[in-house]
Parts: sequence; C-alpha cells; structure tokens
Amino acid sequence: MRAVVQRVKSSSVIVEGKVVGKIGKGLLVLLGVAKPDTSEDADYLADKIVNLRIFEDENSKMNRSLLAAGGQMLVVSQFTLLGDCKKGRRPSFVHAAGQDQAVKLYERFIDQARQKGVSVKTGRFRSMMDVFLINDGPVTFIVESK
Repeated sequence: MRAVVQRVKSSSVIVEGKVVGKIGKGLLVLLGVAKPDTSEDADYLADKIVNLRIFEDENSKMNRSLLAAGGQMLVVSQFTLLGDCKKGRRPSFVHAAGQDQAVKLYERFIDQARQKGVSVKTGRFRSMMDVFLINDGPVTFIVESK
C-alpha cells in the first residue's frame, strides 16, 4: 500500500456537489492499494500513520502523533498512486489492485485507524471527487507498507 500523507488545517471531499467528508486539523491520506497487498499491509500502514510524529510540540518540533495532537483523518482512495510512469507517456496501472481487493483493504485501513481512536472521515470509493485542503506547513510524506 502507498499513502500520501498531508498535514492539514482542514480538508474536505465533494462528490456530485455534496460534501461527503470533512475534517479540521489532522491528516489527509490519499491511499493506493497494490495487487500484492494484504490485511497486514493495511494494519501496518494505519498504525504507522496514526503514530507518525509529524505534529509540532510546544517547542515547535515535529514530535507529536495524530493521536497526541487530537487530530482527525480524511481518507481518500486513489489508485493513481500505483501508476507506473517509467515507460512511455501514459501511466500503467498494472500494479494497482482490482476493485474488490482495493475496497476491502481501504475499508480495513479505515477501521484500523478508528480502532486506534482516530476520528476518520472518507471520500467515496470509485467516485470522481473534488478534494480540498489547506496544507499545514506544508508537511507531506509518502508512506509505504513494503
């Protein structure tokens, strides 16, 4: 699994003109699932991201996790994160998981983050989404399970 994790002041997702997910301070997680990924990858990535110390402490050092900062998480599925752009000019998505596997692991990731005590909002799987964010920093990381 691959995630682009952005620390945000706020973020929202709109589908067909309606807000389907909205958070304040926290993390926007763009999540891609690859063919070889398993539930263990979803569990690992959820734990890693929830506990990643990327929020500032009282000394302005990145030393607090999402949990410690009391932030929320907005998770948006994004298969294009698995796009391979090495050959030619059109990305190849042969490494991206199929719909059934991807939705199962996407939902497992969300469930694992919620079980750890995080308030999680989501986009809508397999939908065209307008994603809005106010990046805090900016602070952006790519986190992978393998």
